[in-house]
Amino acid sequence: MRYPASEKLEIIRLVEGSHLSARLTLAKLGIPRTTFYRWYDRYLQRGEAGLQDQSPKPKHVWNRIPDEVRRKVVKLALKETELSPRELAVTFTDKESYFVSEASTYRILKGHDLITSPAFNRNKEPMVRIDMELKLLQTLPIEEMKDRFLQVALENPT
Repeated sequence: MRYPASEKLEIIRLVEGSHLSARLTLAKLGIPRTTFYRWYDRYLQRGEAGLQDQSPKPKHVWNRIPDEVRRKVVKLALKETELSPRELAVTFTDKESYFVSEASTYRILKGHDLITSPAFNRNKEPMVRIDMELKLLQTLPIEEMKDRFLQVALENPT
């Protein structure tokens, strides 16, 4: 339960003025000691202003890639245009001694519209679709069937 600053201050004054120990007073009020002492420390450091509600969200995300690193990844991608996100991530890690995963590299590049269409490979040639057909050469008991299939690749002209 969230308490307004005025109630927190009232609780602090009640605990300070109580003839009982802080532990017993807080137990009777139903307030955890850790919560009270967090309020009390903020009150001692900043006065009543320290008791105002604070935003529960963190000021920064612990695993966010810094903007400077993002700029360096984009700069490298613009310089090395032939590299895939995987190759770019490895190259960046080697050059900058800062690890950025392939997935993160992909997201950074996609955010800057630097990902090319997957319909074309590096040589800008259309990809070829290949259908695979598996044929059983002989009938074997189940335990002997491991790895006994022959792959026959048939190129589909359509």
